[in-house]
Amino acid sequence: MAHVELLTYTQMPEKTVASAARLCYSPSDISAIQQGMTEERVSHFMDMLTANGHETPVEHASFTFGIEGVSRSLLAQITRHRIASFSVQSQRYVAENQFTYVVPPEIAEIPEAKEEYLRAMEEDQRHYESLTAVLKAKHKKAFLAEGLSEKSAERQAEKKAIEDARFVLPNACTTKMICTMDARSLLHFFSLRCCNRAQWEIREVAEQMLWLVKNVAPHLFAKAGPDCLYGACPEGKMCCGKAEEVRAHYFQKRNGEA
Repeated sequence: MAHVELLTYTQMPEKTVASAARLCYSPSDISAIQQGMTEERVSHFMDMLTANGHETPVEHASFTFGIEGVSRSLLAQITRHRIASFSVQSQRYVAENQFTYVVPPEIAEIPEAKEEYLRAMEEDQRHYESLTAVLKAKHKKAFLAEGLSEKSAERQAEKKAIEDARFVLPNACTTKMICTMDARSLLHFFSLRCCNRAQWEIREVAEQMLWLVKNVAPHLFAKAGPDCLYGACPEGKMCCGKAEEVRAHYFQKRNGEA
């Protein structure tokens, strides 16, 4: 199951954003821009930014997450959000011995489907280990012939072997990453990935991220979530038709009822 942690974030994110917004409309010197920024003033600027659609100041707050227990399939989706930074565990340098994997809920619900799925994972593991062994033996022999020590040849041979053996690993194979986004990118991310039409795994990750940032910047992310929370669904003919259910889910979570 996906697990998300908020590792670090801009100190006093809402005050930082409010100060940037205030600078846009104030003749104050930089040294005085944060003076008098009470909680009430910060809330005022947050509300003003939301009402005016002025998103640039929001970029001054950033949030860094640790994400694990997710599939390589999710990795392909989340890295499409280009205004973000990612550090991902490498399959070139980390051997996938007895790799863990994600089981989609729809497959887990059907015994025969789950059985077939688990067999496929076991088969992939066998192919990976077999290819690694064959390639490693070849590369080790070559490195020894070049004059490397037994220890160095062993280490480099394994690294070179898993570079190619990883090609048989499935999208289900789990990975872990550290991801950093500024608040503006996060708001856009939540609008897309918290949507009921988003793929189930990335929606689960997006929701975890959303509740984490809401705890530390409630005004900044007061209206964060899918677009249908506070307006019409933008999906047109592709709309899930469950806007009321989506709103109920998010408002209950926000109020601590779920």
